[in-house]
Amino acid sequence: MYLEHFGMQEMPFAITPDTSYFYNYGSYQDALNVLLVALRSGEGFIKISGEVGTGKTLLCRKALSILDNDVVTAWLPNPCLTPAGLHMALADELDIKYARNMGQHRILTLINNRLIELNAEGRQVVLFLDEAQALPDNSMEALRLLTNLETEKSKLLQVVLFGQPELNERLAQNGLRQLRQRITFSQELETIDINGIEGYLAHRLLVAGYHGKPLFNRDTVEGLHYISQGVPRVINVLSHKMLMVAYGQGASNITLQHLQLAAEDTDGVMPLPASGFARMGTAVVSAMSAAAAAAAISLGA
Repeated sequence: MYLEHFGMQEMPFAITPDTSYFYNYGSYQDALNVLLVALRSGEGFIKISGEVGTGKTLLCRKALSILDNDVVTAWLPNPCLTPAGLHMALADELDIKYARNMGQHRILTLINNRLIELNAEGRQVVLFLDEAQALPDNSMEALRLLTNLETEKSKLLQVVLFGQPELNERLAQNGLRQLRQRITFSQELETIDINGIEGYLAHRLLVAGYHGKPLFNRDTVEGLHYISQGVPRVINVLSHKMLMVAYGQGASNITLQHLQLAAEDTDGVMPLPASGFARMGTAVVSAMSAAAAAAAISLGA
């Protein structure tokens, strides 16, 4: 691939949530700060919402990676759980041993006892729930009831909800008003603005081991922001493809022509404007190597 060509140690624009690539900028910095402050407060629900591809899972992983050792974390990446499944998943995360045919009342007792034990050790327990908009209503209520577990002075369990904007719509329902009222801190992830995208690209390239001159000129950066609308996942997909095109041509920098070809190969992105960008000729297209073309990824879910 293009790693050796550009002098990199790893792919800079993978779409996996690698915390070393977390970009501490704008609403991402604000959300991380709010999350850490909220966890120190020790009570209630915390809600982080954002559109698809804005980096909620990466933020969740980043928070998990920097919390102190006195914080016990439980992470549930798949929220499509019944109330019983939610209890069992939490018990698993807290290393509670139980029989699979055990009744829910008994499992809840074991969870409560474990939370009390950890609290007595001076340890805080936080449940991180990703894709929370998919949690069924009865499981939402079971989650709320879990936060009723408390001592005279503190909650035994904090909950952080990460979800798409649909989570806000669901919480606005009258039937979930009790849970909504318990959300003490809330933050929304925004897309990367035009002022931040150049730094975003440079940050990821640096983490990947690139130390050369800037790869993306200003026109390409502005075009990339226009097409991606500042959504980090889309930026990553397009940037990866642009590097592949440049590698196929033997080019040492990324141009608008590379962006155009990347955009044409990617479903779900807005097209380049009809004016202001040169069309790519057949000679440029043929310059992309067959190996690079075969390895190009599509946008995906």
